[in-house]
Amino acid sequence: MNIRAIFYDLDGTLRTGRPSGRQFFADSAAGLGLVLTPQIRRHAAQWEHYYWAESSEKRADEIDFPDEGDFWINYSRRQLLELGAPAQQAQVLASQISKHMETTYRPEDVLMEGLHETLSSLRTSGITLGVISNRHHPFTDYLRELRIDEYFDLILAAGEVNAWKPGKEIFQYALDQVGISAREALYVGDNYYADVIGARNAGMNPVLMDPDGIFDAPGCPVIQSHHQILAYLERSEPWLGNAK
Repeated sequence: MNIRAIFYDLDGTLRTGRPSGRQFFADSAAGLGLVLTPQIRRHAAQWEHYYWAESSEKRADEIDFPDEGDFWINYSRRQLLELGAPAQQAQVLASQISKHMETTYRPEDVLMEGLHETLSSLRTSGITLGVISNRHHPFTDYLRELRIDEYFDLILAAGEVNAWKPGKEIFQYALDQVGISAREALYVGDNYYADVIGARNAGMNPVLMDPDGIFDAPGCPVIQSHHQILAYLERSEPWLGNAK
């Protein structure tokens, strides 16, 4: 496989919040009396990834709840249902937990393990690097704050081109910008529904970043940290993750 470019998702792949919003929400729900097993938390995490991958439910909610506050209350209700709350309880707690998230959740912004070393090595090797995110607005300044902007040849927010993962158009736009074919590119992301399916839609080679073991059998290589990309490219050692 001759890889000339690697594109990355942003949130959950290059950087994350600590604690994650998913963890904080679930812990808050447990504090309100929900009994949450690891299996329930994992199910809710899978649903969350599905929802934010431009699902039909998300698109409908954006129409039905144009007010931002109402949107997040409804999202909290949906999330509580996925965490096993009965419908009536989810309806009652949704406003309370949404307000709690708004006023209390203040995560630390952190880079994923091994990121700087991996990007530096890839940059030195001459591989083209890019970021493709479903964010609405440009985020170059944000990457500059994180001190990783200089690694990337392309930084693309979906809102800039009105094309959203998992649709193939945003991937093809990025490939056209750097002049590299889909088969010569990897796409690394943490959301199976947006990133793996999206990359496949565009003919790219997907790699799933899944340090928490959220997804079963995604049909592509799985990594837990960024340095594993180097081992994959060099073919000098086996995957430390599971190529399922």
